[in-house]
Amino acid sequence: MPKRTIFNGTKWKKGARKLSEKTKDILEWIYCIVIALVLAVLFRYFIGTPTIVQQVSMYPTLVQDERLWLNRWGRTTKTLPKRGEIITFEEPAKITYLDTELDQTNPVAKYNEKNAWQWFVSDFLEIGKRSYIKRVIALPGEQVEIKEGKVYINGEILEEPYLQPGIVTDVRKGENFDNFIVPENYVFAMGDNRSHSTDCRAFGCVPLEEIESTVAIRIWPLNKWGKVE
Repeated sequence: MPKRTIFNGTKWKKGARKLSEKTKDILEWIYCIVIALVLAVLFRYFIGTPTIVQQVSMYPTLVQDERLWLNRWGRTTKTLPKRGEIITFEEPAKITYLDTELDQTNPVAKYNEKNAWQWFVSDFLEIGKRSYIKRVIALPGEQVEIKEGKVYINGEILEEPYLQPGIVTDVRKGENFDNFIVPENYVFAMGDNRSHSTDCRAFGCVPLEEIESTVAIRIWPLNKWGKVE
């Protein structure tokens, strides 16, 4: 007769209880990880997040590969940034315009409408999203005029100590917004490295709802740690 192994009720219950405890531990870890990820995404969207400078449009204020901390509380509270603040915003759907498409009376950047899923993936999770980093030059209701290498706000020359010595502000080929009034709930922004910056001169003013954050501090390199002016 072949030998048979018989499990009594006590041994079977102990094995089932042990398996149940292990499963419970695994589920608890998964639960904690999911909660942590959700909180991290919420914090990044509503409060702040780090980022890396990837272009030269804000040179010499910002240099490639520098690490910044972005403040997103302004987006959460729908607060308009101040003149001189450095902001990030989503890349417009249209960057340049033909002369026949230009409308100086409506100098606003164009953005495509998004459904709920597109907003969740692009804006909330920031998957595949491209953003610009520029400095706020003019606010709603102000007249902007670019001429003679200078920026005029309501007829007065704007002092810009953050620019490199000798740099001029002009409107290049393909850039047409040089004399207009900033619409309500919009801002006009440009890069400090004017000759190497694609900005509102090309695509128009940025709406408040597309402004993602303001630059709070520089966190790397450590010898330049601190507030970005």
